[in-house]
Amino acid sequence: MGANPPSAVIQRLLGLLFPPRCVGCGRLGHWFCEECQSTVRLITPPYCPRCGQPNEIGGLCPLCQIDPPRLSAIRSVSYLDGVMEKAIHALKYKRLRSIAPVLGTYLADYWRHTPLPVDIAVPVPLHPSRLRHRGYNHSALLARELSAASGLPVMEDCLLRVRATVPQVQLNARERRENVAGAFRCADERLAGLRVLLVDDVCTTSATLNACVEGLLAGGAREVWGLTLARTCSPHGSTRV
Repeated sequence: MGANPPSAVIQRLLGLLFPPRCVGCGRLGHWFCEECQSTVRLITPPYCPRCGQPNEIGGLCPLCQIDPPRLSAIRSVSYLDGVMEKAIHALKYKRLRSIAPVLGTYLADYWRHTPLPVDIAVPVPLHPSRLRHRGYNHSALLARELSAASGLPVMEDCLLRVRATVPQVQLNARERRENVAGAFRCADERLAGLRVLLVDDVCTTSATLNACVEGLLAGGAREVWGLTLARTCSPHGSTRV
């Protein structure tokens, strides 16, 4: 048997020096332990068939009746609260890339039960300046995990973020739309005629997803669906917070 590659040795040494500690409860052994995962609140029907917002009365939510998203539909796996919010925060802002595989299993499990009529997955891109700063695109990591589990191909270099934007987290709905308007375009026509699945970590107002749709449709995509790991939700499903 040959020697372990240097990268594997380095990872093993790092694991000994910095053992995994659960982002939820802090216990050693896993980045996201089974007990904490059992508290994740999954989104189940009834929800709006267009935006995916939980909707107790079924059918289109009040907002989609007057202002539906540009996407064919948006689906989200869980609510953005509790340990899921902590896990996504660790992935995005604490550079905990090692948690991406377990978060990706949520997307894969959702896909197994509720596949969407798409041809290819496309992660929401980061601007090159932010990508250099962070070192990776968290949405791309999630899309790769989904692709590995489902066989759905993923394309990471066609949809581009051509304008740097400020972080959306502190902006209201109108400011979010203005912030990302015109920020995305396709590099070429490789997505022409395809049904695209946009993959992102969180859906809040769907402003970023809608801005991506503009770029994808301009690049020839046939239709665009959205799948996010989590979403913020209003208590009654009447507004996108």
